[in-house]
Amino acid sequence: MSTIPTTLLADDLPISKILTGLWQIADMERDGNQLDREKAAEAMRPYLEAGLTTFDMADHYGSAELISGRFRKKVGDGVQLLTKWVPEPGKGSKEKVRQAVQRARDRLQLEQLDLLQYHAWNYADASYLDDLYWLQELKEEGLIRHLGLTNFDAAHLDLVLRSGIEVVSNQVSYSLIDQRARGAMTEVCRRHGVKILAFGTLAGGMLSEQWVGQPDIPADQMRTWSQMKYKRFIDQAGGWDAFQGLLRTLQLLAKAKKVSMANIACRYMLEQEAVGGIIIGARLGQSNRIADNLRIFEFDYTAEDQDQIRAALEQLHPIPGRCGDEYRKPPFLTASGDLSHHLDTLPPPFPVQEIGEGHQKALSGTIWEDLAGFSRAVRIGDRILISGTTATHGDRCVGGDNPAAQTHFVIDKIEGAIQSFGGRLEDLVRTRVYVQRMEDWEVISRVHGERLGHIQPANTLIRADLIGDEYLVEIEAEAVLKG
Repeated sequence: MSTIPTTLLADDLPISKILTGLWQIADMERDGNQLDREKAAEAMRPYLEAGLTTFDMADHYGSAELISGRFRKKVGDGVQLLTKWVPEPGKGSKEKVRQAVQRARDRLQLEQLDLLQYHAWNYADASYLDDLYWLQELKEEGLIRHLGLTNFDAAHLDLVLRSGIEVVSNQVSYSLIDQRARGAMTEVCRRHGVKILAFGTLAGGMLSEQWVGQPDIPADQMRTWSQMKYKRFIDQAGGWDAFQGLLRTLQLLAKAKKVSMANIACRYMLEQEAVGGIIIGARLGQSNRIADNLRIFEFDYTAEDQDQIRAALEQLHPIPGRCGDEYRKPPFLTASGDLSHHLDTLPPPFPVQEIGEGHQKALSGTIWEDLAGFSRAVRIGDRILISGTTATHGDRCVGGDNPAAQTHFVIDKIEGAIQSFGGRLEDLVRTRVYVQRMEDWEVISRVHGERLGHIQPANTLIRADLIGDEYLVEIEAEAVLKG
């Protein structure tokens, strides 16, 4: 068995630095196809025998969990099965969370899940935090060994960690084409000791020799879902000509090292700070690139090599938005170019009640609304008035004692109120920010600028004694619906 470097996601969870991704099982099973689970499970064996002991999957990757469970039963310990739960958006329940965990345990034939990674569709709907708190309870119960996130941005990863939820990893798109995780995400992971699990490392196989000098093909004409998806990333990164420039750089390095272009692309990503592992997709029973993947660690890799690649990356355009935004806002960088194959609609974060003609109210359900007799927000015509909002969720203060984390959550709630009336954050026209401690004003203002700088609403910042020592910031807001 080859020696493959490992990463400790936690003291009791070593994983291979090269993870085998099973998302392509969903692609192989589209149009009603069904893989032979016994043969597919047996096709996992060569990976394990080569030292590639870690497999990554999700509840929606076709029959990936069932195939992996069958394989795990055959080989016993020594293999790590990392899965994800991607719930429907909207309000859940403790029972639904338990059912999702039990379903994964049954499919994988495990008493305790090694790592359950969670995806949230809409930060403006704080129901995702309820799910995470319930998952934390199931972790403490022993049904889950460790929790991870997937497709979270840096601000919300930090918010989750500061809110007392124990997370060891965040799986995000991170590749030569998509460098969004290099900045704020890396810093948050470094600060909290969290590892990045990077997917898209080979852009659906497009960072390889077969695409050098080839003509451009529209995303919707690509052969596989992965290629459709990552062609959209390439288009955002400057288009086909810019991509060809990157390929030529990789080709020169690969020839000099006598390895594949994929080896160079993977090794570069493995050298990045906070990266615990890269995920390379497998089409079980159809193709096998194990021998090539093992060469990732078998050549000298210098600072000069990295400099050449960085120079090529400077010719690309940054992928817009933050980590995970491709699943939350345009441009949707998915196989279909939208969210139609993921979900039907996003429910409003807060229930809305009709008061009278052109008059509605939204309630978030905090204890303060009943106690003091107010609404989270009120809509009159096209105008939305949002009450003073703190980092309250149920009976919790979200974000711990960190003013930045609390401010992000407050703005999320404000966005949720606007969404509940059919609007967007961009409809915001006015904010009033109240800070508990004057020394926090700059941190809070920077978050305000990060989240709302593209809107630049009218704003006032005031030092005020807030009700509740745990609350460091309160914001009230106004929005006007446009069209």
